[in-house]
Amino acid sequence: MEKLLIVSGKYLLTIDPEGTILEDSAVVIAGETIIEIGPASELTGRYPDAELLAEPCGLIMPGLINTHTHAAMSCFRGLADDLPLMQWLQEYIFPREARLTGEIVYYSTLLSLCEMIRSGTTSFNDMYLFAADVARAADESGMRAWLGEVLYDFPSPNYGELENGFAYMEQLFADYSGHELITITVNPHAVYTCSPELLLRLGEMAADRGAVYHIHLSENRDEVETCRERHGASPVRHLKNLGLLSDRMLAAHCVQLDDEEIALLAGSEVKVAHCMESNMKLASGTAPVVRMLEACVCVGIGTDGSASNNDVDMFGEMNTVAKVHKVARMDPTAMDADTTLYLATMGGARALGAENRVGSLEVGKKADLIILDLDQPHLTPMYHPVSHLVYAARGADVIHSVINGRIVMENRKIISLDEQAILAHMGEIRRQIITS
Repeated sequence: MEKLLIVSGKYLLTIDPEGTILEDSAVVIAGETIIEIGPASELTGRYPDAELLAEPCGLIMPGLINTHTHAAMSCFRGLADDLPLMQWLQEYIFPREARLTGEIVYYSTLLSLCEMIRSGTTSFNDMYLFAADVARAADESGMRAWLGEVLYDFPSPNYGELENGFAYMEQLFADYSGHELITITVNPHAVYTCSPELLLRLGEMAADRGAVYHIHLSENRDEVETCRERHGASPVRHLKNLGLLSDRMLAAHCVQLDDEEIALLAGSEVKVAHCMESNMKLASGTAPVVRMLEACVCVGIGTDGSASNNDVDMFGEMNTVAKVHKVARMDPTAMDADTTLYLATMGGARALGAENRVGSLEVGKKADLIILDLDQPHLTPMYHPVSHLVYAARGADVIHSVINGRIVMENRKIISLDEQAILAHMGEIRRQIITS
C-alpha cells in the first residue's frame, strides 16, 4: 500500500471552482495524489497509521506556480541594478553569460530553488542556458519544473552554434521523457534575438512535441519599435503573421499591447506570464493585465530572474501585482485578492497546461501544497484568509512544503537540499563573476 500522509491545519484553501475555504480540516495524500479532503478529526481517525503533519495555527493552500523564471540568474543578483533593459542585457548580462559554465548554472539554480521552496513556490517555468544543469538541480530539489534551453541567432555559451542547440534540445526531450516532475519546453528568447526562420523552426518543434512555446514578448517600447523597423509589425502581429500564435504559447511580460493585440492573444488562446516587479524595476511599463483578463486571456504570475527583480518570492510578487494594477486603473476594486491568488495558483497551472494536475487542492490532483504559520502579529486578527495571503503574508511565513506528496521543507528546514553547502559554494561563484 502507498505511504499515507495527512496534512491538517486551521484553514484549508482549495482554490477549487467554488472557492472553498474549510476550517479545522485536512488533506489525505497517498503517494503523490490527494485522495481525500475533510474534517481533520474525522480523517486522522480513519487513517490512524498515516504520517501526520499537523499545524493547529496553519493555513494549507496549493503551492504557488512561478510561470517565468531564469533561476540561475541568482548569481547576478544585484550586479547591475538601476539600468534600462537593453543596456542591462547588452552591457552587463550577455557579456557575463558568455563566461557561464554548467556548474555555475547548477549551483545558482539550486540557490533559487532554496529561495522558491522557502517562499512557497512548488512549480516553476524556467528559460535559460545550460538547461540540462537546471534540470539536474530541479530533479535533486524535488520541485516541479517546466524548463528548456534558450535559443537565439547568435552562438550560445552552452552549445555554441545554433544547430548544436537543436541537438541539445532533442537530448533534453529524450532524457526527461515521462519524468514525473520535469517537463521540457521550447524557448526562443525573443523576436529581437530570433530570426523568423528560427521562430518558425522552434514552433514546429513545439507542435511536434506538444510542448510549451515559451518566449519573451512585447516587454518594452524598444522591443516593439525594433520589431516594427525589422519586420513592419509589432511583436504580437509579427508572430501572428508567422502563424505562431497558439494555445501552446506562453508569452512572458506582454507589457506593450494595444486592444487589438489583446484580442489576438485571446483568440489564439495564448497564455501570458505577468512579471510585475521586473517590469517595474526595468521601467518597462505596466502590462494591461486587467484588460487581458476581461478579454479572457489566461494569465499566470512570474517573478522573472533574480537579476532583474531581485528575488523569486511569489508572495511579494502577488502583493505588488494587486496594488500596482489598482493605482494603474485608479480603481481599488481592480485585481482583487481572489483574482490575484488565482493567477498565482490555478492561473499558472492553466498557463502551463497542468490545470488537471496542480493549482488547486482537489481529490485526484497531485499533492503540491504549502502551510503558512498564522500565529504571527502581522497575520492577526484573521477575517479573510485570501486577503491576508495577498496583502499581509510573506514568503517567510511558509513553514512546510509538500511537492508531489513528498515533504521537501519542514519547520523552515529544506529537507531535499543542503542549503548551507549551496550558500557556501555561491561565495566562490561570486568571486569568479566579479573577476571575469
